[in-house]
Amino acid sequence: MSDQTETEETKGRLTTRTVAMPGDTNPAGDIFGGWVLSQMDIAAGICAGQRAQSRVVTVEIDRMSFIRPVKVGDILGVYTSVIKVGRSSMEILVEAWVRRNRIGTREKVTEGVFKFVAIGENGKSTPVPKESELPDYVHDWSHGSGI
Repeated sequence: MSDQTETEETKGRLTTRTVAMPGDTNPAGDIFGGWVLSQMDIAAGICAGQRAQSRVVTVEIDRMSFIRPVKVGDILGVYTSVIKVGRSSMEILVEAWVRRNRIGTREKVTEGVFKFVAIGENGKSTPVPKESELPDYVHDWSHGSGI
């Protein structure tokens, strides 16, 4: 387990932010890992959909690491970046960080790589546009500036 704290830089762009609530806890009082995973999948889907300019579906989660627990009252920020683009698939690096008790220390809690496939109107896989074919705002998104 690495010591990832406030001094470490995030990889990617802040894509979603939410507060961990009491209804999302396990019997030990920590936030369920499945809740964190769903927040990461939502953020990764936003990133992949922007890059693909189409509907996307999650097909694989790889290299998932739960580093630290998420507690009630933590603000969970999920950062995403496109790390690989294939014909119709994309790999998205996802990092989840918390701000403890809404104002405290910032810590990395989870990371993983999510793979998506772009889906066309016919419900079948469709090619991801080449980077040169994308609108400017998508370039800004994938390089960490603008939204």
